[in-house]
Amino acid sequence: MDRLHRFLEVDDLDPAQFAAVLDRATEWKLTPREVPHLLAGRGVALLFEKPSARTRVSTELAVATLGGHPIHLRGEEVGLGVRESVEDVGRTLAGFCAVIAARVFDHGTLESMAAVVEVPVVNLLSDRAHPCQALADYLTLREHFGSLDGRRVAFVGDGNNVAASLAFGAALCGVELTVASPPGYELEDDIVDRARNLGGAVELVADPFEAVKGADAVYTDVWTSMGQEDETEPRRAAFEGYRVDAALMDAAGPDACFMHCLPAHRGEEVTDDVIDGPQSVVWDQAANRMHSVRALFALLDAGPVR
Repeated sequence: MDRLHRFLEVDDLDPAQFAAVLDRATEWKLTPREVPHLLAGRGVALLFEKPSARTRVSTELAVATLGGHPIHLRGEEVGLGVRESVEDVGRTLAGFCAVIAARVFDHGTLESMAAVVEVPVVNLLSDRAHPCQALADYLTLREHFGSLDGRRVAFVGDGNNVAASLAFGAALCGVELTVASPPGYELEDDIVDRARNLGGAVELVADPFEAVKGADAVYTDVWTSMGQEDETEPRRAAFEGYRVDAALMDAAGPDACFMHCLPAHRGEEVTDDVIDGPQSVVWDQAANRMHSVRALFALLDAGPVR
């Protein structure tokens, strides 16, 4: 299996690598004492321009259980593009660390860093993509249903970074994705085209009830992401009618599961009875962040794979 130099979006993987990450995540989740110390004696830089809960905990534990040393860096400590150029920060970190993983505002920051270093660069979140979340999502779906091939996911809400990564992941594993968004908030055309060129079945609709009909999973995310706070009121108005509630889950059917990448704005994009209800798998998704990113790190060009 070829190892990776960068993981800025899900389609940096091919279908075989995508499946291998999920397979290894499942294996090590079931047999944690057999996780090899592939990162023994190595550091992994974890750079966070945005605050984080799940991403920080999952990546630190992933590195630690692979025998490595996670080094957490806050954005204000580094001053990307202010105190030092992005490229200079990348070169410096690459001199110390086997992997650079970063949660950033601007996707271009990751591209600039990856262009000048030889160690792997991993996207922990950017304005364009959330690929590590998508790995955890498809791991969760595979656990829940036993297989991914032919499953249908309905994403209800903003055609954002999470939806984009779900689209690429769907193309790599045979999942059909329908995205329901209000006008002006659809998944971007270039994302849809890229996913379809990978063989993905991606459909855009306006009506959330149309989207969820026959879906195996109903997925949503916040209407206003971090950094968009000045758009809160217009977004609330635009997304009225896109809340995932009991009626929408009923339209999907009793076997459909509910998914959310978290944090959730309860009462806004999802109601309490859905996120806390029996169809919800959001806590499995959160836990699988660690298992999936650990398997991803093992695939990276960070030392010999044993």
